[in-house]
Amino acid sequence: MAQNLLAVYPGTFDPITLGHEDVVRRATQLFERVIVAVAAGHHKKTLFALDERIEMVRDAVKNYPRVQVESFAGLLRDFVVARGGKAMVRGLRAVTDFDYEFQLAGMNRSLMPQVETVFLTPGDKYQFISSTFVREIAALGGEVHKFVSPAVQERLQAKVRSQAAQE
Repeated sequence: MAQNLLAVYPGTFDPITLGHEDVVRRATQLFERVIVAVAAGHHKKTLFALDERIEMVRDAVKNYPRVQVESFAGLLRDFVVARGGKAMVRGLRAVTDFDYEFQLAGMNRSLMPQVETVFLTPGDKYQFISSTFVREIAALGGEVHKFVSPAVQERLQAKVRSQAAQE
């Protein structure tokens, strides 16, 4: 592990999945410090509010003392540079992710040439998990316990019940 290297792992984490948690774990093996940067999500309609997503991520990474959780809005570049980040961690699940992530890495390199993008793949059992799928399964009454932590599952079920009661 290189000394004092800070990596930023950005995302909306709506909600954080076991795949995300696995990428965080892998990142802690490579970097001295990791910031999980929870995006305000101005470009996406999120199920969970920003403060809820931050809480869930903090709970998920509580056993990793070198991981901190922060929110950001605006350009990711500004967030990473302001914190002295040297790497940006991106999770790749499948070939379908690669094209988008490759383009994003190129754009980020143009915006912040001093920061490297590092692609990490989650373990095999997490390769197919996405927050979108988890939200859809939960909304339709399906079981999500294999894809998220018990705390996230509880929050997800409560959110789905709350939304159903409002309809």
